[in-house]
Amino acid sequence: MVSPVLVNMHLYNITLQKPTSIYNAISGNFSGVKLQEICVSRGHLLELLKPDPMTGKLSVLISHECFGIIRSLSSFRLTGSSKDYIVVGSDSGRIVILEYIPDKNIFTKVHQETFGKSGCRRIVPGQYLTVDPKGRAIMIGATEKQKLVYIMNRDSAARLTISSPLEAHKSQSICFQIVGVDVGFENPLFACLEVDYEEIDSVNTEVGKAIQTLTFYELDLGLNHVVRKYAEPLDYFANHLIAVPGGSEGPSGVILCCENYIIYKNLGEQLDVRCPIPRRRNDLEDPDRGILVVCSVSHKMKNAFFFLLQTEQGDIFKVTLEVFDDIVTEIKIKYFDTLPVANSICMLKSGFLFVASEFGNHNLYQIAKLGDNDDETEFSSLMPLDEGDTFFFAPRGLQNLIQVDELLSLSPIMNFEVADIVYEDTPQLYAACGRGPRSSIKVLRHGLEVTEMAISELPGNPNAVWTVKKHQDAEYDAYIVVSFVNATLVLSIGETVEEVTDSGFLGTTPTLSCSLLGNDSLLQIYPEGIRHIRCDRRVNEWKVPGRRLITNCAVNCRQVLIALNGGEIVYFELDEGGQLNEYTERKEMPCDVVAMALADIPPGEIRCRFLAVALTDRTVRVISLDPSDCLTPLNMQSLPAMAQSLCIAAVGGDTIESTLFLNIGLENGVLLRTVLDSITGELQDTRTRYLGMKPVKLFKVKMHDNIAIIAMSSRAWLLYKYQTRYHLTPLSYIPLEYASNFASDQCPEGVVAIAGNSLRILAIENLGTIFNYSSFQLSHTPRRFVFHPETGNIITVETDHNSLTTQTKMKRREILAKEMIELAGEDEKEIAAEMSQAFLEEDLPEVQFGTPRAGNGTWASVINVLSASDGHNLFKVELEQNEAAFWYETKNALMALVQFACHPEAPLLLVGGAVNYNLRPRKVESGFIYTYTISALGDRLEMMHRTTVDEAVTALASFRGRLLASAGKMLRIYDLGKKKLLRKCENKHIPNLITHILTMGHRIFVGDVQESVFFYRYKPIENQLVVFADDTHQRFCSAMCILDYDTVAVGDKFGNISILRLPSDCTDDVQEDPTGIRALWDKGILNGASQKCEMVATFYVGECVTCLQKAMLIPGSSESLVYSTMSGMIGALVPFSSKEDYEFFQHLEMHLRTEYPPLCGRDHLAYRSFYAPVKGVIDGDLCEQYCLLEYGKQKEISNELDRVPSEIMKKLEDIRNRYAF
Repeated sequence: MVSPVLVNMHLYNITLQKPTSIYNAISGNFSGVKLQEICVSRGHLLELLKPDPMTGKLSVLISHECFGIIRSLSSFRLTGSSKDYIVVGSDSGRIVILEYIPDKNIFTKVHQETFGKSGCRRIVPGQYLTVDPKGRAIMIGATEKQKLVYIMNRDSAARLTISSPLEAHKSQSICFQIVGVDVGFENPLFACLEVDYEEIDSVNTEVGKAIQTLTFYELDLGLNHVVRKYAEPLDYFANHLIAVPGGSEGPSGVILCCENYIIYKNLGEQLDVRCPIPRRRNDLEDPDRGILVVCSVSHKMKNAFFFLLQTEQGDIFKVTLEVFDDIVTEIKIKYFDTLPVANSICMLKSGFLFVASEFGNHNLYQIAKLGDNDDETEFSSLMPLDEGDTFFFAPRGLQNLIQVDELLSLSPIMNFEVADIVYEDTPQLYAACGRGPRSSIKVLRHGLEVTEMAISELPGNPNAVWTVKKHQDAEYDAYIVVSFVNATLVLSIGETVEEVTDSGFLGTTPTLSCSLLGNDSLLQIYPEGIRHIRCDRRVNEWKVPGRRLITNCAVNCRQVLIALNGGEIVYFELDEGGQLNEYTERKEMPCDVVAMALADIPPGEIRCRFLAVALTDRTVRVISLDPSDCLTPLNMQSLPAMAQSLCIAAVGGDTIESTLFLNIGLENGVLLRTVLDSITGELQDTRTRYLGMKPVKLFKVKMHDNIAIIAMSSRAWLLYKYQTRYHLTPLSYIPLEYASNFASDQCPEGVVAIAGNSLRILAIENLGTIFNYSSFQLSHTPRRFVFHPETGNIITVETDHNSLTTQTKMKRREILAKEMIELAGEDEKEIAAEMSQAFLEEDLPEVQFGTPRAGNGTWASVINVLSASDGHNLFKVELEQNEAAFWYETKNALMALVQFACHPEAPLLLVGGAVNYNLRPRKVESGFIYTYTISALGDRLEMMHRTTVDEAVTALASFRGRLLASAGKMLRIYDLGKKKLLRKCENKHIPNLITHILTMGHRIFVGDVQESVFFYRYKPIENQLVVFADDTHQRFCSAMCILDYDTVAVGDKFGNISILRLPSDCTDDVQEDPTGIRALWDKGILNGASQKCEMVATFYVGECVTCLQKAMLIPGSSESLVYSTMSGMIGALVPFSSKEDYEFFQHLEMHLRTEYPPLCGRDHLAYRSFYAPVKGVIDGDLCEQYCLLEYGKQKEISNELDRVPSEIMKKLEDIRNRYAF
């Protein structure tokens, strides 16, 4: 009998952080303007980035989820056109051509042509993609055999057309690279690097003797077919091809990037020109290791062109060709700069260089110089060298490039934890990411990053602040008006901010409101009256009658409403002559007014039609301002608590032309957002969000030329619309008290705010992001970190393959320095001694220049103790050379804090690993477990002892006062001894290799490298570890998390997350077998354990899952299953609270699969079922694309669901806010 809970497990997938790694980047004029944009692919995400030509700041124009793996990207432009198209090669088995529509800010599918099966297969094209430089043809190729050519043209209406595919297949050949050769307007020509393995298969030739060929394929436009024009065997294996400009711009041909060499080749009489790739002088790495080019970019100028090539070490070289009569005679190569190793490099015509880093943050650089007039040596192919010799250069800091912007990259996330270590009330997300010296622990906090532009202390504690322009058409603000309890301070905005006294504002009284009225007059409202300051300095004043005072007010550019104590509302309106006139009647409210709000005047109208008033009777009322029924109540809504502030904001969208939202801030810290009907004034579709413990105050500001609202409670929040979706995100800043819009020459779009007795000018950037981050720099690739339970300090273990320890590096440096002196002649001894001393003192930062690669089988490991507050390194332990605290498949189980029963004083830190581990073939000399004691302050480690084991230690876990450890495929229990750990129990039934060990009670969950999960039970009386259940499917475990006593979540290296649960009768069977004899001999089903777990949910996330954790993301919410991936994506699987919600989202998902198919041509259901049919999980990423639909389709889907579009959007917003951000 199946457990009822098993049947009802339904989850909803939410993406918290989109993938951050960039695999492909291309540049082009995608929006049709002169400025170039950058299109990047992030696995299954397509983004368009726009660099600001003045500041260089990158902004995301559009980010679109494709629900398919983007394998290749290319841009092309038809001859005579001013706009570039995007060609996408994906796992859909289709070639897709996209066009960016800037007016709608969307990608549209121009063409979609099917050519093969879906999936990333060897013989299905999509891996390689290139275009003819003149935009006449596209070649898309597979890793093996297949290549297709499409002819691009335009029809009579100037629309892009695409032909049927032309085959250029070559059986039994492996393709390494494809590039379009620039031949002007002759028949399009494509160059391919291929290896024919037919002979190797037939005569058993060694693979190392395979011959690579450079093959040219020509598209005959007259005969409409592709021919294999020419094939030339290569002396050196090449991994990269670069097309050389041709036609009237250059000699045409290609540059082959081989190991240690670059070679220019072309058809005809051109001879090969070969030039060695320079090496670093006095490099510590293996001298026999070759140098490979990993990426390149070419740049054409008016009368010249050049190439930038990047090697594996990150060094950038500038390559130029000397041409005589269309024959290349010489290759010149020159060291340019050193940058992080990149997947793609893009050079823009505006002088920017974008580097999509392989690991670590991506960077945008300004090209300051082209490296023509510096002292760097330029090497030439004509310089005489012996075979095998090369040139040498000295790496240095950046000289030709200036970094102007940086994009966050968490790739790869090696370990991940959700915890509130620094007690901020909301949990932080700690991600150990990066590789080598570019590694770091990034602390992600929910909130927008705030930049402080200026801070000024004020003489007292202000209570309000405004900015005012002198004229409606003015670009920048003229005054900052600050109100105190009994005075008003006016500051002028210029190159400096200074106090002024001739502005016309009354300075001896507090101010309730200050704004621009009409085109060029100013308005000040204070408790005793209204002051209207005309442009010619004339002042009109309206005084409050009797002893009454103004308590609240609402103002726009033509209307003024004030509330007097007692609940009386007075209405003023600006006439055509610029005079402020009072309406003849006044409105008496039943009780005092606590807040008022007035919207901006809509375009084409002369007044706002509605006033919102909040009263002390816990109601908010909508009052008409139309002349036909002025000051007539239209609608009323009761509130759960007293209102603190109101704000009406008009938001223009794609669905309804102008949507008015009435935002209500309550005293209990809740924000209500209600749709205000712009015709009838009806209030509907109220949405609730708890912001903090203090009353909510609302202020209208401008962000990216759109209206946004700052809501202030115990922390400040920003409500804004970004890419068709509403965001309510906290600001990562101290609590603020009042805010207003701010615009000046130095800060065109900012906020002026009050905090305590200080005035602060702030800039809020990176809209659309959910997290801001701080980074703690590490020296090696992090494998695992734990938190000290008392102090919260972070203890990390870091390991790098192909790396040297600090001590080994120093020894190698000393050996090289001695060799420099020994090889020098007698006359050069003194100079050589100075050079060797300079070499020993040379300190190139490894963050920029990387670490020397020592060769296979060399490992360097360190253990670090970091402060959780600022990341300061408190303590460091460096392990011996080739001691690797790491195993290939495990990412999060080689360090553990264990509270031994025989050592109750404090937990001990245990670190496991292997000695002299060889990756392939897998071989290990021995394993080890270090035992450390931790100081009371958590800032020091002291080694207690080292335990040697016969196999590599790949997983550690605390278990009932002892240690559970793996030794290869053996599971062992250790206890603490005086000189080493003592082995107490062992089980050898794991088939391959243990990667994870998790425990709960008496149960042990063990993950195998390729055989999924094994469920163990420890028998203390018999001292036995017994397998009582396992899985029916092979899963290559890369992450595990216990959900409850019977349920475990498993992430595999192929990108699947599966929820496995034991049957309801499984536990009873184990309890009925107290001796464990049956479980020892009974192999049960499928040659495994006697019982099998059942899969209750599975979902394909698209990337290798590295970590799983059950955590609470919002205080007070339910727990969710948070996961991280190799490419830096963070997501969560959250449970549905009701069957009704599950069925609603299931139907919405079904409709969206039909009405909004994925952009790259992949079927959504097939994508989410990449390896196994999706089960029990609704894709929230697809459901949230409902907001991207046109209003007609939204209405059509909502009618099918018996709802209205606003209800569907509210449900999408509610389920995200209930569990996550």
